[in-house]
Parts: sequence; structure tokens; C-alpha cells
Amino acid sequence: MTDVNIMAGGPQDNLSGDWQQLTGKWIGVDRGALRLVKAGIQPVLAVGDFDSLTSEEFQLVHDRVQEIEQVPSAKDDTDTELAMKVALTDFSADKVTLVGATGGRLDHLLSNLFLPLQPRFLVDIERIHLLDEQNHVDYYGPGTHEIQPLSGYRYVAVINLTPVTDLAIIGAKYPLKSWSAAYPYAWASNEFIGNNSFTVRWTTGQVAIIYSRDRVGQKADN
Repeated sequence: MTDVNIMAGGPQDNLSGDWQQLTGKWIGVDRGALRLVKAGIQPVLAVGDFDSLTSEEFQLVHDRVQEIEQVPSAKDDTDTELAMKVALTDFSADKVTLVGATGGRLDHLLSNLFLPLQPRFLVDIERIHLLDEQNHVDYYGPGTHEIQPLSGYRYVAVINLTPVTDLAIIGAKYPLKSWSAAYPYAWASNEFIGNNSFTVRWTTGQVAIIYSRDRVGQKADN
């Protein structure tokens, strides 16, 4: 199994505390490449226009990374899209985890959240995952899926990112009978019952399962 992690340039304080323990190859996106180098991780590739780096910072990346793909600032693909394309095609990754893709600018967040819906990535949607300090995002195509608890995450959301038909949630704290809609919707703040998995099924559309936890606040049931 080939794991590839992509480090984007989102805010440092929005990174998962254990991101450095992720296994597999790393690709650095723009400032994300600098973050990897400073953490003592040598990415197999750095990609981007690198317009967020000073000349000294770019030189550091240049000295530490064997393969750099520097692209123009004006282009059709975002730097993160270019990295995802490399991960799925050149490296034939079975699992791609996108890190440093949230926080900061809202347009960047939405671009990264919706990235797996692009036709060129859609066939691989279930290989793509997103991770930050409070959230772990998995993507699924139509079918029946068993959703397993994930240690450290109290809440789980079922979010149809596209129109869906016959979406049902079975065995979670808040079940959902067969439901269809022509618009995105977030079934947020659901929970597992004990350590038991639950089932989600639907016939058309793309769905994100978002595990989440509070940064501060309530830690136990009332």
C-alpha cells in the first residue's frame, strides 16, 4: 500500500498535533515544503509557484529537496491540485492525506474540501482524506459504507457535498431514514453509540464523513 501525504501551506496552529507521525511519502506544496524541511522531513517533491517564500526560504527548500516543480503563479490548477494529481497518477497512491489545507482563507478551505469532486479525481475519491487539528475527513461514493469510530473524535457528520438520493444513517445516535435532496446538506454533530460502527447508504451523489472534536469546551456528557 502506497501512502502519500500532501502538506499545504495553511496555518501552523491548525495542524494536527501528530501529523509528523503519518506514514508514507510527503509532497510539499509551496510554503508547505518549507514546513516539512524545517520539521526534518525530506519531501519527495516540492511543487508550487513558491510566491509565499522569501528568496532565502526558497533557497533552503532548493537545498533540501531533490525534485522541485516550480510553476507560474498564473495557471489553471492550484498548487494543491497539482500535488494531488502527482500523488494519484505518478505515485499511484492508495491513500492520499491532505494536511495544512484548512484555516486561514475561506476560499482555500472550500477549494480543498471540494477538490475530490473534480471529475479527474472523482474515480479516486475514496483514496483522498483531509486532516487538521479538529477534523478528519473521508470521502465516499454511492453505496453502503460501514463507518468505524475513530479514537479521539467525539462527533461525526454525514455531509452530502452534491445532490443525493436515498441517503440513510443506520445505527448512529441520530438515525436518518431514506432522504433525497438536490442541494448539499450537513447532518452534523452525530455520534457513535459506544464503540459500535454505524451504516450509511445512498444510491447517487458524493458524501463526506467528517470526524470532529472540540478544541475547547464540553468534554463529557451532562
